[in-house]
Amino acid sequence: MFEGRQFKVGILGATGTVGQRFISLLEGHPFLVVHALGASPRSAGKPYEKAVNWKLSTPIPSAVRGSVVQECEPQHFSDCAIVFSGLDADVAGEIEMAFRAAELAVFSNSKNHRRDPDVPLIVPLVNPSHLSVIPYQRALHNPPLRKGFIVTNANCSTTGVVVPLAALERQFGPLDACLITTMQAISGGGYPGVSSLDILDNVILGGIVDADPGASGAHSAAAGGAAGHAKTFDMHSAHPLRISASCNRVPVLDGHMATVSVRFSRRPPPSPQQVHEALDAYATEALALGCPSAPNRTIFVHDEPDRPQPRLDRDFQRGAGVSVGRVRQCPVLDIKFVVLANNVCIGAATSSIINAEIALAKGIIN
Repeated sequence: MFEGRQFKVGILGATGTVGQRFISLLEGHPFLVVHALGASPRSAGKPYEKAVNWKLSTPIPSAVRGSVVQECEPQHFSDCAIVFSGLDADVAGEIEMAFRAAELAVFSNSKNHRRDPDVPLIVPLVNPSHLSVIPYQRALHNPPLRKGFIVTNANCSTTGVVVPLAALERQFGPLDACLITTMQAISGGGYPGVSSLDILDNVILGGIVDADPGASGAHSAAAGGAAGHAKTFDMHSAHPLRISASCNRVPVLDGHMATVSVRFSRRPPPSPQQVHEALDAYATEALALGCPSAPNRTIFVHDEPDRPQPRLDRDFQRGAGVSVGRVRQCPVLDIKFVVLANNVCIGAATSSIINAEIALAKGIIN
């Protein structure tokens, strides 16, 4: 489907932690080529290697070392088929809208437009069908847009959780209630993040969901991602999903974990073995479309009693899949399990990249 084609890519917030992850993940991509880098005015005009405080363990890809950083203005990205945004929330909103108005396809990792009613909130391993909202989004503009749009992905904590929730709903019908406790890695707070004197030998109560429920809380992302977008899917209008989430920041570099307990609407509920089989069999449209960044195993279910673990499992499949373990009967609800997702990959940059690959495969970008 993609053979012989190449698409130029721009990255906004290229010197930040998410921007660096975009650059690293796109190195060697079969058809997405980094063409333009955008950052703050203080970085503009400098070669990328001089502008960035590179924080990844792998070196800066040679293809971008000497690339001159531009200000985040649409005219510098006019040749790009796709623009990935890793901008901070305090500046992302207006910049992304300006790029959309300039007829550019923006795939955002920022929170600013996640609650916009005309912007699809996509967890690429769950609901790529919601890209169908894009024509409606374009039509709302005066004059209507021909190519420009914004697509957002969910926050790093909820992305990992909604993937197994979607698998369970697909197999067993609506969920009635869900209890979630997150253990969020420090990289989820960005750089420089939490002070070492606060996080070392400690657990900090409250994380991204508690701190920002309006833009990207667990309920909105789970309902929008695993259950369906209000404009295109109404399962949770008939079957409201009740979610109670508690969030914690833990002294782990990368990899968000969550303990999850669920209650099913249908009775009797499935057994732990049936849940194990349903999670293991879950397949995605992204893989069927041939998206190269999609994981071959969407959900890897561990049988070991002490897995998943962030240090051992976060980089499996380049961090693009979700790991689940300890699937057991819950004495309070029905089923409980543990989820691990790489928050800087499938929880951030990888999600945006897969969203773009899906949009290309569906002909939304041409």
